[in-house]
Amino acid sequence: MRALAKAAVSVENGGALRAVAEETPEAHVFKADLPGLKKEEVKVELAEGRILQISGERSREHEEKNDKWHRVERSSGKFLRRFRLPENARADQVKAAMENGVLTVTVPKVEVKKPEVKAIEISG
Repeated sequence: MRALAKAAVSVENGGALRAVAEETPEAHVFKADLPGLKKEEVKVELAEGRILQISGERSREHEEKNDKWHRVERSSGKFLRRFRLPENARADQVKAAMENGVLTVTVPKVEVKKPEVKAIEISG
């Protein structure tokens, strides 16, 4: 788990991307909150073979000339978040899904082969 805690590489301004990186026994899972975005507006890429990169752009809402804004707390602009994948991640098997404004990227782990144990008969 320590590898994932140190996994965040960088964040660019312009709509900080809130994300969670977690480790299960089978995979490394990254979840990002992207409310209001469609999957076509988000890119999930592998850079340099081991850097998981999530990027996109959140558009500013269309403003009518007669509109009077009282408060704007929604961010807009480009976003980019990178995570360095741990050594036991299978970068060739990354899967991404988007549901209800949450992007989930799953990276399976390399299977650890258990050492073969051979029973030895005890004579006597």
